[in-house]
Amino acid sequence: MKNKLIVIKIGGKIISNNNLFNFLIQKIQKINENIVLVHGGGNIASEYFKTNNLPVKMINGRRITDKLTLDKLVMLYAGSINKNLVSKLSKINKKYIGLSGIDGKVITSKKREIKDIDYGFVGDIEKIDGDLLSLLINNKIYPVISPITADKKGNLLNTNADTIATMISIEMSKYYDVNLFYCFDKKGVMNNNEVVNKINHEYYLKLLANNQVKDGMIPKLENSFKALKNGVKSVHIGDINIFNDLKNTTEICLS
Repeated sequence: MKNKLIVIKIGGKIISNNNLFNFLIQKIQKINENIVLVHGGGNIASEYFKTNNLPVKMINGRRITDKLTLDKLVMLYAGSINKNLVSKLSKINKKYIGLSGIDGKVITSKKREIKDIDYGFVGDIEKIDGDLLSLLINNKIYPVISPITADKKGNLLNTNADTIATMISIEMSKYYDVNLFYCFDKKGVMNNNEVVNKINHEYYLKLLANNQVKDGMIPKLENSFKALKNGVKSVHIGDINIFNDLKNTTEICLS
């Protein structure tokens, strides 16, 4: 029987709100299972860019990343956001280690091919080193992973944090029973101002066609279905109450 692993993707709007984040810390403190945390920070980055008069370009919830943008994202994601997050988590009686995908080659990516859109220095994941992650986890050292990766030549790449959480969940399902939680500033997938408690792919396509699912929710849901198809036990999307109030969150289902 496999041990249980909780993978939590934390949205940037929670990280940047002290009240929300401190409440989430309390929730994480009560989790007895093994944990891997993956964080974003897109809203923090966008605010930084706005403050410093730097351009922000997004398409379908994904950031276009030129060289200047990449340099700033490395500074924010792998630097200040990651280390502040680990610092706050250090209040808990568990050991956390801040990593980017580059550290220990835990995530290897390739630069996204140019098709209809040139995303710039954006990475698509090729490999997750599950052996390294399980080594840390089995020694009760829990990774906090930022969305910066590199290719085989060491070129830095901005990589979608939802995708990282999904691919880690899929890889780690070889070692553990994995439950994936996307924790952000909304209760879940919304339809007419009400939480959709369960959503399958057919219903997702209907919401997408009616423009009721858009922006950053699109990659979240696409990644959720991919996770379930590849060995992850369950996927939920919700706010900071996601661990104790599943009735007010969205469970992703295959059928």
